[in-house]
Amino acid sequence: MKILDDLISVLNTEVELKDIRQGFFHTAVLTDRCGLAATLPKDVIKQDNPWVEEPGFLLNKSVSEVVKMAYSERLLEASIGMAAINSLLEIDENRCEDLNAGDLIAEKGQGKRITIVGHFPFIPKLREVASILWVIEKNPEEGDASESETGNCIPRSDVVGITGTAFTNHTIESLLKMCRPGAYVVILGDTAPLSPLLFDYGISAISGTKVVDPALTLRCISQGANYRQIKGVRKLTMVR
Repeated sequence: MKILDDLISVLNTEVELKDIRQGFFHTAVLTDRCGLAATLPKDVIKQDNPWVEEPGFLLNKSVSEVVKMAYSERLLEASIGMAAINSLLEIDENRCEDLNAGDLIAEKGQGKRITIVGHFPFIPKLREVASILWVIEKNPEEGDASESETGNCIPRSDVVGITGTAFTNHTIESLLKMCRPGAYVVILGDTAPLSPLLFDYGISAISGTKVVDPALTLRCISQGANYRQIKGVRKLTMVR
């Protein structure tokens, strides 16, 4: 994946690997900073064992080796790799805003056609403002479209929101290629890398997470915190 190659190429991996935590909902890797990625329990259970090779001994690896786990076909390993990447990003807060992804998509999508890849809590709000809303979900809820509809929905959309877990399951490049020229594209969620490099791929905004209290965040993840329960973080949006 070229987008992963590019992200990794600018990272300083000559740092200490201090901790790895993998909870039911989230994964965290601690190097000089702490990075997060979503865990995908519903998808992971469909995969054959082992889900992670060498559990309990990952801290014996170099940071570079852990980062490269982002390429793994095992989703739990890929989550660890994405969290490691996010731990190494030097986030320029001067380029970021305290802006909720749902609010941004609602603003840009007023009266327009919106596709969201991933079922997020703000979906009901978008139904009120969009002319048409398509929600693509691997594990569809009522009113969602299945993955098979992705190629019909995204190319017809004015605004597209893509879950950051598309990096983890390696669908991000194919999803971006479906977006029509001029579409407003937002990558969102804890896995989303807050790197301006993504703007080279036609992405308009990135809504991700910066960990500001690693000890508290690691404790929350280890104790089963979901996205809304994680403490010690700031939600940031970087706009092109």
